[in-house]
Amino acid sequence: MSEEHAHYWTHPALPAVDLLDARYVRHTFGRHTHDSYVIAAITSGVEAFHYRGTIERVGAGSLGLVDPDTLHTGQAGVPDGWTYQVLYPSTASVRTVADELGAPLGTPGFRKAVVDDDRLTRLVAQVHLAAAQNQVLAASTLLRELLAHTLRRHTAARVPDSPPAAAARQAARLARDLLAADLTDPPTLEELAEAVGARPFPLLRAFRTVYGLPPHAWLTQRRVSTARLLLDAGTPPAEAAVRVGFVDQAHLGRHFRRIMGVPPGAYRRANAPAARDALAARPDL
Repeated sequence: MSEEHAHYWTHPALPAVDLLDARYVRHTFGRHTHDSYVIAAITSGVEAFHYRGTIERVGAGSLGLVDPDTLHTGQAGVPDGWTYQVLYPSTASVRTVADELGAPLGTPGFRKAVVDDDRLTRLVAQVHLAAAQNQVLAASTLLRELLAHTLRRHTAARVPDSPPAAAARQAARLARDLLAADLTDPPTLEELAEAVGARPFPLLRAFRTVYGLPPHAWLTQRRVSTARLLLDAGTPPAEAAVRVGFVDQAHLGRHFRRIMGVPPGAYRRANAPAARDALAARPDL
């Protein structure tokens, strides 16, 4: 495959981050800088780039990391080029997360230009997917998790690791109640934190500590459990999906099967009143 494509975009839930999803074969980037950080997850092929006096090569499954205002290039490292997903978080957004983590003042810098980090690779893909599907809570939460992970693992910033305070745990409980009250129109993580009087990352940490899941994953589970009640009452899967805030029946189906083990349609057929009555009449089953 030799066709090139590039989609460079932004999303309202990620106001300080640009996104790029691209495949390049013949295209080359001349010497240039970004006023943001660059976090590039290579999904196929190899990218080569000149950076700080050397030629770096980053292959599929690895990431290229570039500091703000630092000259670099970009070109194919193999004849078939490379495919990647990139995030360009602003220095202000990274500094905000660093402040919430309690990191020292200053602009954090990457220790290495090429890293292998499966979790960071997954987070890049998950942020892209959540933004593409307009899942605002998931996109904003996953971005915070990604930036915190990057700061801890790939910069020289010293980040303390202290348990959430009692106030943060209470904020997490209030946030849970707000999410449960309206499954169809969740806020971003930043909006949720403002509503409960907390900062975004401390709220995220406390929520995970109290409930075992980040807010967007907790919301997905609540949506599935609510959809299950609707299916039990005979609601068609497509209607149940919309009523609990999923994009469509397919979106419900992916999460319902992951959590329940069966598609929503099969679950509804097996748990419809007639099916339950038939089973009740068969004591041998």
